[in-house]
Amino acid sequence: MPIESVREGGTLIAKAEARIDGANAKAFQDDLESVIEREDHAVILDLENLFYISSAGLRVILLTAKALQRQETEFAVCGLSDSVKEIFQISGFDKIIPMHPTVHDAKNAL
Repeated sequence: MPIESVREGGTLIAKAEARIDGANAKAFQDDLESVIEREDHAVILDLENLFYISSAGLRVILLTAKALQRQETEFAVCGLSDSVKEIFQISGFDKIIPMHPTVHDAKNAL
């Protein structure tokens, strides 16, 4: 699962697309880890084009959030569809990972 990414002034914006499930969660994790650099001050995961995420995908996002927290790098997600947002809320991820409507909102918050 290739991840599109761009850097804007020390902030990495990475985009996840389609679905993250047990079949591709490891590839998603590997790809996400490969684009994050220690010099990044903040990482925004843009989920605008993600329509499904399983517990395996949530685990990858949680591991990423924890790793970035240890590096004192800010982390947020944005662009969640209603169904993905509901999964984040049911799992309690909305309490531990900042969620924003758009990339612009996330950048302004970080």
